[in-house]
Amino acid sequence: MLPASLPLGYQRAIHPSKGRRVLFYTLFEIVGYLISIVVVLVIVQFVLSLLISFNVVNMSNDFVAAIWKAVNALLDPILQPIRRIMPNTGAIDLSPMVLIIGLQILSIILKNLAIGSV
Repeated sequence: MLPASLPLGYQRAIHPSKGRRVLFYTLFEIVGYLISIVVVLVIVQFVLSLLISFNVVNMSNDFVAAIWKAVNALLDPILQPIRRIMPNTGAIDLSPMVLIIGLQILSIILKNLAIGSV
């Protein structure tokens, strides 16, 4: 058995499958964090659209307009393919809800894969 503190270059090799498991779990954590950011952006877009439509905040305010444009610039590339696939529902846009459900399903699948690889 090798001593715990070996000189540099003589450490025990990590088993390759353990390294892959750690890498996969790390990737799962990163993707989960990105999914959380996208979900928060969708919620911010929803709340801001309600505030704008009920005239609680005004789009002539530069700060509100900047936030609205930034959130839409980030979410529109993700939401446009969903909107093309979904049927037209009139004034109700269900694509953010479909996006959140899809991201949660992706998160569950990745979590189960990460747990299964342990």
